[in-house]
Amino acid sequence: MHKQCEPVFAFDVASAMSRGARDYQEDAMLADIANGADLGFVILADGMGGHAAGDVASQIVLTEVFRALTFMRSEMVADRTCIPETLRGAARAANSRLRSHVEMHSECSGMGSTLVVAVLVGDELHWISIGDSPLFMFRDNELTRLNEDHSMSRAIDTMVAAGAMSAAEGKDHPDRNVLTSVLYGKPIPHVDCPEMPLKLKGGDTLIVASDGLQFLPNVEIEAVLRDQPLSGSAEISDSLMEGLERLQDPDLDNVSLSVVQVKTARTDSSIRPVVPLRVIETGSIPDFVQPMFSIGPRTKGAAG
Repeated sequence: MHKQCEPVFAFDVASAMSRGARDYQEDAMLADIANGADLGFVILADGMGGHAAGDVASQIVLTEVFRALTFMRSEMVADRTCIPETLRGAARAANSRLRSHVEMHSECSGMGSTLVVAVLVGDELHWISIGDSPLFMFRDNELTRLNEDHSMSRAIDTMVAAGAMSAAEGKDHPDRNVLTSVLYGKPIPHVDCPEMPLKLKGGDTLIVASDGLQFLPNVEIEAVLRDQPLSGSAEISDSLMEGLERLQDPDLDNVSLSVVQVKTARTDSSIRPVVPLRVIETGSIPDFVQPMFSIGPRTKGAAG
């Protein structure tokens, strides 16, 4: 059970999406964090499969996870120790739903999705992630990635650090974006879901994003946050998107992100009200998907 004397926080939240240089959107994202609510969360799914319906995969994953978290909201508030298993159960349900969809629609064989979910309750941050979509924390002027990167990029960077390949070879390696874990209807190789939450502090900033954000190096993301200490989440998300646009990269992936600033409620009266992101960006929505989120192209290599 949680302590009654824990800090009271308010949240300033802003979300943004872009197709980048792609023809369509395979990301799906929902931010449901309302000031005064007992619990809030951000869900982000980055579809893979291209013509094999990556956009449908991300919609399925977001819908199943949203359904599970909504159903268990009261239980998670009453007993936070159940949150990790609730998140793992939501991921399993989404994975099972993907498998069922492929069984009924063979043309979707090969589709899949990453998943990252951040749950904020009281002074705690819980998360689950599968794939390479990052969850960042900016605290004390330092940017840290909180979740694991389930892609070959981590192994390649290790090889570069050990001198087994050059930095240029590592940067342009064709396998950097090959995923080592993903939701695709089969057993999930790796799940990052800590049993112990991270304690939030006033002044923290969280970024939940698809990996398209990482076309910007971490030092540039950190610079945006450091150089705008008085800016709200909307200004920060705009600056990050503008930085990506300035790259003019012909390979720029879909980009989706939610910026969550943690404020001590009693000391900050400028907090904007938070409204869940509910934007349909492209395409028609299958019957099994409720229109409560935005859909989101890249083709990734799945775990074998």
